[in-house]
Amino acid sequence: MTTAPWRDPALTASARVDDLLSRMTLQEKTAQLYGVWVGASTDGDGVAPLQREMTADYDWDELITRGLGQLTRPFGTAPVDPALGAQALARAQRRIAEAGRFGIPALAHEECLAGFTTWRATAYPVPLAWGASWDAELVAEMAGAIGRDLRAVGVHQGLAPVLDVVRDPRWGRVEETIGEDPYLVGTIGAAYVRGLESAGIVATLKHFAGYASSAGARNLAPVRAGVREFADITLPPFEFALREGGARSVMAAYTDTDGVPASADPGLLTELLREDWGFTGTVVADYFGVGFLQTQHRIAGTEAGAAHAALAAGLDVELPTLKCYGTPLIEAVRAGEIPESLIDRAARRVLLQKCELGLLDEDWSPEPTERIDLDSTANRALARRLAEESVVLLDNPDGLLPLAPDTRIAVVGPRAADALAMLGCYSFPSHVLTHHPDVPMGIEIPTVLEALRAELPDAKVTFTEGCGVDEPDTAGFEEAVARTAEADVCVAVLGDRAGLFGRGTSGEGCDVTDLRLPGVQGELLDSLVATGVPVVLVLLTGRPYALGRWHGRLGAVVQAFFPGEEGGPAVAGVLSGRVNPSGRLPVSVPQVPGGQPWTYLQPPLGLAGGVSNLDPTPLYAFGHGRSYTEFVWEDFTGGGAREEIGTDGTQDVSLTVRNAGGRAGAEVVQLYLHDPVASVTRPDVRLIGYQRLQLEPGESRRVTFRFHAELSAFTDRRGRRVVEPGDLELRLAASSAEVRHTALLHLTGPVRELGPDRRLRCETEVSRTE
Repeated sequence: MTTAPWRDPALTASARVDDLLSRMTLQEKTAQLYGVWVGASTDGDGVAPLQREMTADYDWDELITRGLGQLTRPFGTAPVDPALGAQALARAQRRIAEAGRFGIPALAHEECLAGFTTWRATAYPVPLAWGASWDAELVAEMAGAIGRDLRAVGVHQGLAPVLDVVRDPRWGRVEETIGEDPYLVGTIGAAYVRGLESAGIVATLKHFAGYASSAGARNLAPVRAGVREFADITLPPFEFALREGGARSVMAAYTDTDGVPASADPGLLTELLREDWGFTGTVVADYFGVGFLQTQHRIAGTEAGAAHAALAAGLDVELPTLKCYGTPLIEAVRAGEIPESLIDRAARRVLLQKCELGLLDEDWSPEPTERIDLDSTANRALARRLAEESVVLLDNPDGLLPLAPDTRIAVVGPRAADALAMLGCYSFPSHVLTHHPDVPMGIEIPTVLEALRAELPDAKVTFTEGCGVDEPDTAGFEEAVARTAEADVCVAVLGDRAGLFGRGTSGEGCDVTDLRLPGVQGELLDSLVATGVPVVLVLLTGRPYALGRWHGRLGAVVQAFFPGEEGGPAVAGVLSGRVNPSGRLPVSVPQVPGGQPWTYLQPPLGLAGGVSNLDPTPLYAFGHGRSYTEFVWEDFTGGGAREEIGTDGTQDVSLTVRNAGGRAGAEVVQLYLHDPVASVTRPDVRLIGYQRLQLEPGESRRVTFRFHAELSAFTDRRGRRVVEPGDLELRLAASSAEVRHTALLHLTGPVRELGPDRRLRCETEVSRTE
């Protein structure tokens, strides 16, 4: 039996794919460029924007005779037992392979933003909580576990992580982001990619690029970011994830920037991504993004025109269906309106990826080979660790926390006894199960109330809801006040309900006009504070909310960003003192609900000043977080007289961090850059390095940051990324507003223009002390 060259694993992937393409018809090549969404609803509320209007009809049996590029969310569309789902996917893959001439299976993709988005799979903390942990290695470990679960059931590609940098916290998808700083987003995001790819799963970077900069914080609104904001804030996380994480796929954003939709932008998808950055993987559409070029952006008059614009720009795969890359594309190619070379280019990229995944090999098998447990004990332990590390103690002015073990506690609030309070909108229970109310949750999710009672078995704990999440009813205030008046302390558990397209207070399409707590929760908090009983505010949210109204009036403030299935015990552990809080804010917490948008990355005119009566200074700064122990920063070196280094030089700054308290804890040392004078306006400070340190009582570690001048680079007036000579300040800080030590530098020499191989990361060394 003679094996065709494209089946021969001894040949290079490139040679195999070239041989295969030469044998394929136009229809067969085109079939590799789209996915189908089996079981997607075409009526009622969907899980993707305009799903009902944009889902295409097809005959499955006829369709797969040509082959098939992708299977869309075989596990994430409706509740399915994981083991049965794996068997069903294997049967579907065998049918696809048997129906086509070449026996090539589809590539199956799933959402995996906060864990595998399927029934009975671990629901991990959301990305904003990853950012709050400042622990890239733990995020990589979590992503590896997610990837192994995906592989176990036959999935090849994960649609994560989100690398959008928060520009306006009113945007509904803030919970899906890692934070408001590109360095934090880039380092944590690259770690997630590294973990997912280590399990053999194709990581997909979202949303390329500019999506979070939408005007007015509205989902899918136009992006009006300037060239420098785009280059210096929006793009760096994607560079991190490609260069350090090895991501093999990128998802084009829905939005347009300065009138050009990302899905039809060759400057973005081909010139920058492929020619400048050297990306060789696949570019996929966000769901229905190709069709949106016709229906939403109106830059194409027909489905074929939308397909042409996307393919020419460099978008290889239409997801989740075949609205444009199916029959309209084939007919346009046959009519001579679209060159077949565009199909060849995209199909080659898709088939190269399938070859790398082993899907072109003769011994390929779709059968699951291991026991399937998507919510294992090990998974839950990971979820617990990340949840615990991500909880941020914002304030504890009089040491009210930890709570006394035998105290009387009134637990009040709409988030205290609801398991869904722990989950973001891309968790399966919030994303899909709301459409299946008779199906059980599938995983155990302890609430804050349950966990607190378990943590403090000798405490007398009462509970009342007080109000709903976003309903206007205040009838429950009276009982809430009465229960609080009888207690020694009130724990008010407030926050968001994740949902989609206005069905929640946080999540995709759940944008807000300002940063007031949802519904009447703010008024409930006022009533509780007015009792005179100390109030501990616990926030379970997908974004920061303005807290200035209660500053100085609360006993303590604890912030958790949708901390996942183990979030209840994590929060309760902080309240009881079992967990020493170590989270740090990945986003600023505002003083007042208006005056947005604002993040800490502001040039001088974006800061408070006498030219406006509006003060945008946050109540709690980016990077802020408290602990139950005390850390001393000492023996700082590198900050004496102003040091001179070249524009290609380096400078070390070091200090020793000592745990001077009586219990173990974690400190996060942050390195910021201040550029006093530059040729264009610069953020007053920006993060360029950080190090998380876990220290026992009395233990110390020495941290050295190796600053390279390239970390001061920015985009100049001519669009070049440059290092300019002049003065700089390196600030070692506990937050963007709490500077502990400063090193003064002077860069000498010529302006240096940097290429795509520039340094992205500040190297850090941690050593033991005597």
